[in-house]
Amino acid sequence: MQKSDDRTPEASFRPSDYTAALVQMVLETADHVRGARVLDVGCGSGVLLAAAASAGAVHLSGVDIELGAVEATRSLLADIGFGAANDVSQGALFAPVAGRRFDLVLANLPHFPMSEGAVDGRLSSWSSGGPDGRRLMDLFLSGLETHLAPNGRALVMHNHFIGLESTRAIAGQCGLAVSTGKTIMVPVPQTKLAIMTPEVLDREIGQSIHLLGRYAFGTVDVLILTRAAEGNES
Repeated sequence: MQKSDDRTPEASFRPSDYTAALVQMVLETADHVRGARVLDVGCGSGVLLAAAASAGAVHLSGVDIELGAVEATRSLLADIGFGAANDVSQGALFAPVAGRRFDLVLANLPHFPMSEGAVDGRLSSWSSGGPDGRRLMDLFLSGLETHLAPNGRALVMHNHFIGLESTRAIAGQCGLAVSTGKTIMVPVPQTKLAIMTPEVLDREIGQSIHLLGRYAFGTVDVLILTRAAEGNES
């Protein structure tokens, strides 16, 4: 295998610790994936859709604002034999799939509390969620319900430090119920701590961010979202 170059487009979309947790959740809940129409909002490398394919999804849709991510996702799905059973589009959030509904929606959106800028060789659109980290998360929540099929669900990566209770409240206003499918800790590089919104960092140290010498770790959930009236069967 050719060694990956951190300057290549593929390296820019390499899966993260967050992505790995969501892949695990997809595979662990294969009963909800088998036969499903799946949408990945912010598809990046395409690996989440590949995981859904391996769990038995019948159609794969992806959306990403970066053309390179669209190309990387199409390439990966073609490699695993899903070249004809997918549609991947460039665009923001749900705009390219307006009017469509899905059995499973996946999202690992940029929601790090920071201003715009590139981090660790990633594109500038990779991490930034605005000063409070909620810029894209709240827009995603507001559009999710109309894109869920009956009994559909979403699996969403969520940093604790952007406010889990705020997410529950906003989701509730949008007709959605929230439960926690998995909680993990991930490393937070010093390069990211250095650009994190200072007010959020000061508030969250010792809460959702744990400093161990020169190392830092953050608490992250995989959230399960459904229509409030349908409940949350895990």
